[in-house]
Amino acid sequence: MIRLVLLIGFCGLSLTGLADDHEPRNYVSYSPTFASAGQPTEAHLTQLIGEGVERVVYIAYSDHDGSLVHEDRSVSSLGADFVQIPVRWDAPQLSDYHVFAAVMNAAPNKSTLLHCQANYRASAFAMLYRVIELEVPLADAKADMNAIWTPDETWTQFIRDALSDAGIDADCDGCDWTPWRPDH
Repeated sequence: MIRLVLLIGFCGLSLTGLADDHEPRNYVSYSPTFASAGQPTEAHLTQLIGEGVERVVYIAYSDHDGSLVHEDRSVSSLGADFVQIPVRWDAPQLSDYHVFAAVMNAAPNKSTLLHCQANYRASAFAMLYRVIELEVPLADAKADMNAIWTPDETWTQFIRDALSDAGIDADCDGCDWTPWRPDH
């Protein structure tokens, strides 16, 4: 079952690893209108929305230990749209990606911050969206994702399935799909 909550109401690639006063953890700006990150604080949201973010897309569950309580209300009160797509860490679904892509494609020029807890889910979704919808070369988008993390077997399979579903061959030059394993 898909659950979507929507409340109505960035310039080359930039990357930061740890959260600081200015940016959320693992913040990446892909373009002037699209960025991904780990969980932002209230101060981060205030700053980012003040700088022009018009939509915040959260792709995790709101009851996660690190979630910002009442993030939906905070974002809405700051004048931006808030969309939540609860994506299970241990079982991402193609339908999750399709809902995300539909949200993005409904207003493709709307400045968007995509986030989860650590920017693992979000960087994977950002990579897929950039490749499938924006036609960014797969090797480039994958390198951007891998600057944040190397997906495990579950996420590697999800990414490969989403690319295949879109008719894109995942086996590009420079694309190493060896999943991360805890014993590495």
